[in-house]
Amino acid sequence: MEDVASVLKKESERLKHRGPDWIGIFQHKGNYLAHQRLAIVDLTSGDQPLFNEDKTIAVVANGEIYNHEELRKKLPNHTFRTNSDCEVIAHLYEEYGENFVDMLDGIFSFVLYDTRDNHFLVARDAIGITSLYIGWGEDASVWVSSEYKTMHEDCEHFERFQPGTLYSSRERAFRRWYNPVWFSEIIPTTPYDPMVLRNALEKAVVKRLMTDVPFGVLLSGGLDSSLVASITSRYLADTKAGRQLGTTIHSFCIGLEGSPDLKAGKEVADYLGTVHHEFHFTPQDGIDAIEDVIYHIESYELTTVRSSIPTYLISRKIKSHGIKMVLSGEGSDEIFGGYLYFHKAPNKEELHQESCRKIKALHQYDCLRANKATSAWGLEARFPYLDKEFVSVVMGIDPDNKMSGQRRIEKWILRNAFDDKERPYLPQHILWRQKEQMSDGVGYNWIDALKAHAASHVTDTMMLNAARTYPLHTPPTKEAYYYRMIFEKIFPKQPARLTIPWEPTVACCTPKALSWFPEWSNNMDPSGRAAWGIHNSANKKLVTADIVDPKKVESQNDGAATTTNGATNGVNGHGH
Repeated sequence: MEDVASVLKKESERLKHRGPDWIGIFQHKGNYLAHQRLAIVDLTSGDQPLFNEDKTIAVVANGEIYNHEELRKKLPNHTFRTNSDCEVIAHLYEEYGENFVDMLDGIFSFVLYDTRDNHFLVARDAIGITSLYIGWGEDASVWVSSEYKTMHEDCEHFERFQPGTLYSSRERAFRRWYNPVWFSEIIPTTPYDPMVLRNALEKAVVKRLMTDVPFGVLLSGGLDSSLVASITSRYLADTKAGRQLGTTIHSFCIGLEGSPDLKAGKEVADYLGTVHHEFHFTPQDGIDAIEDVIYHIESYELTTVRSSIPTYLISRKIKSHGIKMVLSGEGSDEIFGGYLYFHKAPNKEELHQESCRKIKALHQYDCLRANKATSAWGLEARFPYLDKEFVSVVMGIDPDNKMSGQRRIEKWILRNAFDDKERPYLPQHILWRQKEQMSDGVGYNWIDALKAHAASHVTDTMMLNAARTYPLHTPPTKEAYYYRMIFEKIFPKQPARLTIPWEPTVACCTPKALSWFPEWSNNMDPSGRAAWGIHNSANKKLVTADIVDPKKVESQNDGAATTTNGATNGVNGHGH
């Protein structure tokens, strides 16, 4: 029988893709911490675990603490060993106890172990941008990991560690540390101020330029990624990263030959003057990656698998260019009500509540995809739109301003905030470009190729018996069945299945919002294509009108109606 230390090292090796730069292991009284490092901040001295002055408190962390320099100033009596942004976690705990987590501005999953009383603390960031799981072995051991593949063999039960939550071994209980006003889904009333919105997003982008290694931006040519790239281009020279690494920005885009994203991405890159890298993939390239993708994202949820494949492929290309970190546009559609189905929101109250539900679920979908599909190649993705402060600003705005459809194009308040005629952030037709679903933006025949491939491997008889073969989360289509078969070969335990979200959706809407569309009740395909008709019928003239004079559209519509007991394994992915 293997000893605990050997098991820990073996399981930690399963996360080497997330942190290929170094491995660190700490042991104390039968408790263990292991860390696979992706070095982005403090390359020289930032290896983990990190400690307080006398090494009685140890931390392994995955993520970035953007306000670590400000927090260090609040700890004048503490001596720091490194320049790592995550070292501040150990000192904050020493100073404030467990009630320090809401002081952190960043993305993180961490395990903190206090050797003085054999106590450990686990916490995950507000939205769930970094992945995290917790499990229990039959020997009463507690396991914590960035991916559950490390605990699949050793735990009787494991589950998602919820965002905005911490676990204290003293209390043996979870509690929420993140409790913003929007979480209660109360309808906000703050008036829309375009400059407040613009300044908040610029601040969110700039703070994410904290890096000691070359970085890039994902640039599909859509509104969200284009604004992130534009703000980066405008402010990089004034940052520490710009002064140390230079002001050249590398942008990246992927798609099938002739796809909408490739064309728009290049146009924005030319406008901003970035060094642009365009990658073409074929349907067969994507199909060949399906099994690896499912292994890395640990999911068979159909829309997640579909959208993870291009992310996985481009991440490999980006890493080959020596890039370790990228900025991306995830989260914008959730906080602004930007999905096309939001055009059918019956009123501002339902729009806001749907947006709240979407943000709360992000950790199961887009955040999971973006974190795990990039981490598969040792690449970190950062999302300015999901900045804790920016989310509060946007979710505090009276949602009447977010209503789209007959009134105006989706995400009007964001487009309008950056519609600067004197110093344009983007060309007008890009600023007001129609949204593409991610899976379709990389090429319109991509989804058809996936369906055809799945149909060649799943028979009609298999589908007739699907409910008996898979009584939990019965696959409704051959494509879903195909992904499930692959998943079951890799992760055959029930706890793995229970981590997968499984609820009816079309065009990314939640089950509650399906009531807005009686005609979608029998739709078996969750693709955003179902919403194309909505957008085309509602916005043919509004897109043009907004480009000419968005203020006019606004004025015409004023008034209309998201271990103890033997072994504590903090096997996090990468940290800095």
